[in-house]
Amino acid sequence: MENRMRPQRPTPEKPDISEHGSPIDGQPQAMDRRLFVQLLAFTDCVDSSEVAAAMQHNGVVGAVYEDIHDPNGVAVLGMSEDPNFFVTTWRDMLKAAPFDLLTPVPELTMFGRSYSIGYEPDLEEVLFNRPIRTGTNPDWPWAVWYPLRRKGEFNKLSAEEQRAVLMEHGTIGMAFGSHDMAHDIRLACHGLDRNDNDFVVGLMGKDLHPLSAVVQTMRKTKQTSELLQCLGPFFVGKAIWQTKVQNG
Repeated sequence: MENRMRPQRPTPEKPDISEHGSPIDGQPQAMDRRLFVQLLAFTDCVDSSEVAAAMQHNGVVGAVYEDIHDPNGVAVLGMSEDPNFFVTTWRDMLKAAPFDLLTPVPELTMFGRSYSIGYEPDLEEVLFNRPIRTGTNPDWPWAVWYPLRRKGEFNKLSAEEQRAVLMEHGTIGMAFGSHDMAHDIRLACHGLDRNDNDFVVGLMGKDLHPLSAVVQTMRKTKQTSELLQCLGPFFVGKAIWQTKVQNG
């Protein structure tokens, strides 16, 4: 019987999962690095200053919030380029005092990664510097954090239609940001969120009302009114401690 060899399939091309920005001097701009960010909420906190002291002691880049909805509620925000941080230093801190006496609020847990859209002129700024500055700026202590999931219909839109939808949102965000009313941290969380959300958004500002107003304004957009599957739950708080970082 003739021994027939099956034709060998060509090796698939390696997927490109790098972050891309606009070309510099005609050369493509790419970076395979990103910032990971987690928000964890707790209740039964008697002294939030102890939480801040633990964050300071462990050298965490982030913030501590007091929960506006819970007089005993706090939340901690941690940022790191290395995801191993969250299962080592971060994890060890959360198993020790004062966290060992706190009660987690898992429905407010959020985790995501910074990402680029493809036209950013400075990837280091977009992926690292800006989100860290935004989350630790002492002039912007108020914060609203929430996850969201898009409907599948968004992915069926053409690239041009998607750009138009995102531009509508972006224009509102830039208007609030340029007047120092609200600033955001946008994170992708595909496959990282227990509830299968797509994104995590953090809004920061010097006052609380503009953060509510930007969410209200966004409700009128096509993305929010037609193309979102779910939005929230919302964590609302004010920072009592933030990492001191150099402007850059």
